[in-house]
Amino acid sequence: METNKKRSFLEGIPSLASALIVMSVLFVVIMTIPESYEDKPIQEAIAYVLYGVINAICCFFIVKQNPKSIWYVPLIINAILIFSAVAERNFWRTSMWIFVCSGWILCVIASIVGARIGKRTAIADKSQTNSYNEIKE
Repeated sequence: METNKKRSFLEGIPSLASALIVMSVLFVVIMTIPESYEDKPIQEAIAYVLYGVINAICCFFIVKQNPKSIWYVPLIINAILIFSAVAERNFWRTSMWIFVCSGWILCVIASIVGARIGKRTAIADKSQTNSYNEIKE
């Protein structure tokens, strides 16, 4: 017997596709930070902080939906920053690496929390289904 509970449209999208969508949106966010600031380091810091916060929130929800995706979602979403850290010559000489590494750490922490909550929710759903099947029989 199936329930009439509405499913979210995000439940049908695999974690890999969600991570690629988030990575693309975050790339657009970084590129559209207003250039009205006269001080370029402040503009970069705002972009990296905004990227890190949105990144962590999205990693949390994607990994919460599918806890097994904890191994690849943070890497996919952070692919742009990982590439820039490797490709840019002066990346480690400036202070921007502090913001980038803080965002990575925040992303990993959010992913771990999301995986734990997702596993707990999946176990609770499974036990409710089993108890319903026992009552039905």
